[in-house]
Amino acid sequence: MPAGLVDAGPLVALFDVNPPRATHYRELLKKAGEELGSLATTWPCVTEATHLLGVAERSTLLRWIAASGIAVFPFGQDDLEEMVVLMRRYSQPPRTEMDFADASLLWLAADTGTNRVMTMDVRDFSRYGLPDGRVFDLL
Repeated sequence: MPAGLVDAGPLVALFDVNPPRATHYRELLKKAGEELGSLATTWPCVTEATHLLGVAERSTLLRWIAASGIAVFPFGQDDLEEMVVLMRRYSQPPRTEMDFADASLLWLAADTGTNRVMTMDVRDFSRYGLPDGRVFDLL
């Protein structure tokens, strides 16, 4: 079970050439890894991050993942309906829409019982809740 989850934004910040928050997230990732143990993300978050990175940075991120820099939790087709329900629940006006990457992290949090998440998306993750009533502990 992962001790913490990582959203796409921090993955971009970790590997982008000159992101304004790179040092913050590198230090936070190191600290979280030491204090929490294993960190995890999902393939939709990886896809979103690679889309936002340049070619060289994208390759570095993927090589880091391949070298077990972070666990990437898979999910099956049968899990998609649950994510669709989450996206509908959290996309009601006047709020912003929940994207697939966020839905996959909320699904993973519910599946594993992990409520710690490293994200830049504070506004949205502050309103998401786990089925047991817990809120996210934002890193």
